[in-house]
Amino acid sequence: MNDSQIKDQDLEKLSAEEEAFRSSIGTMDKKGKRQWVFPKKPSGRFTVYRTWVAYFLLAFLVIAPFVKLPNGNPLFLFNIPKGEFIIFGFPFFTSDFFLLAIGMITTIVFIVLFTVVYGRIFCGWICPQTIFMEHVFRRIEYWIEGDRPKQMKLAKQDWDEEKIRKRLLKWTVFGLISFFIANIFFAYIIGSDALIDLIKEGPATHMSTFVGLIIFTGLFYFIFAWFREQVCTLVCPYGRLQGVLIDKKTIIVAYDFKRGESTAGRSKFRKGEDRKAVGKGDCIDCKQCVVVCPTGIDIRNGTQLECVNCTACIDACDEVMEKVNLPKGLIRYASEENIETGQKFKFTGRMLAYTLVLLGMILAINAFLFSRNDVEVKFLHVPGRNYKIEGQNISNVYQYTLYNKTNGDLNVRFELESHENGSIRILDGPPQIVLTKGNVQQGVVEVKIPMDDLSSYKEPVIMRALDEDGKVLDEYLTSFSAPY
Repeated sequence: MNDSQIKDQDLEKLSAEEEAFRSSIGTMDKKGKRQWVFPKKPSGRFTVYRTWVAYFLLAFLVIAPFVKLPNGNPLFLFNIPKGEFIIFGFPFFTSDFFLLAIGMITTIVFIVLFTVVYGRIFCGWICPQTIFMEHVFRRIEYWIEGDRPKQMKLAKQDWDEEKIRKRLLKWTVFGLISFFIANIFFAYIIGSDALIDLIKEGPATHMSTFVGLIIFTGLFYFIFAWFREQVCTLVCPYGRLQGVLIDKKTIIVAYDFKRGESTAGRSKFRKGEDRKAVGKGDCIDCKQCVVVCPTGIDIRNGTQLECVNCTACIDACDEVMEKVNLPKGLIRYASEENIETGQKFKFTGRMLAYTLVLLGMILAINAFLFSRNDVEVKFLHVPGRNYKIEGQNISNVYQYTLYNKTNGDLNVRFELESHENGSIRILDGPPQIVLTKGNVQQGVVEVKIPMDDLSSYKEPVIMRALDEDGKVLDEYLTSFSAPY
């Protein structure tokens, strides 16, 4: 075999190794066995920004279910078993399911449009999985076991006194935090008052709730102590969607391969060397972007499923570039189009249009959700029942439907608003209806109007629902049948 053939084989082998990432993930080896990721502790401006965002969101998450608004409602409540939801203090019940469905559809469309423009910024900055993993559990790990080299050494060493002590401490702290998270999670489901009662009265009197609490504690512990970054790579559907949603114009955490590789490729840094003269790129192959990655990938291979856009590689690369007196931004927020054309990031008309659409959707869904009446009433003609002539009056029979969307009980009565001489009478109950919170109630009413007050065979009429103080809760426009 001659030198040319050997060189060709080496090139093919190198190419195969470089392309291997496309058929594998950073958390598994070639045999499919779990490969633990030990990321280096990140530092830099983006890490500082993300830390402040994470602390704000964590504080909001912990405090929100305990905040009570002037109307007595908590800020958020998602009581799925009872079908009761409170969002920003506004109660929603099963009768409002279509509103929640519209909200979910809008949220999905929002995520799609947001990802098309801004990539996976949500994953790196806002996602609860990333926030808890990187800013809570990972920091505890750094505190107990040390940074990347110490963690790797500890993982390989025998179960001596040091390893047992550190692992037991870490697992205990992880368990306590998981239990705390589970309690906060339950506060969103059963309410903060119920949670406080559970704590005061003890688990013996609320065994079923306590068992659920332990199950969720175990789930959180499993995710953050063992499953970890695999949630993003194996479970989360958002990561799978990005391959479809991201295009060349999408803003992502990207490696500038044109600058980093140049014509001769990347190579180790040599002091005093003129890299441009020999065609070498600015990437000095220090692999700091790899060792700092929480999902174990090499960002220099391009956009990958595992990348959550956490910006750790940006900070690591900028730090190295500063040390070797090369321009920062070798890894940065940019689109593939920006990299290929050599243009700097700028807020384009496309991004502005999508952003305006997203803001419009948020405003529309908020206006739609929170402008609805606390009580909704409908009056529909009873099928098969025609008008009835009673002396000088005409009567029609309607079926009413009342929706109580408040968090309290109401006493409701009806009134005919459009015709002063007309009357409305409930046929199957007392003149005042007791409408409990979150419930839907139906019944039958008879409406009488003098013939002299009618001018059409389909007379428009307005019927109102009022509370015991005479406050109008809702009104409904329908038609009144007459012999004209």
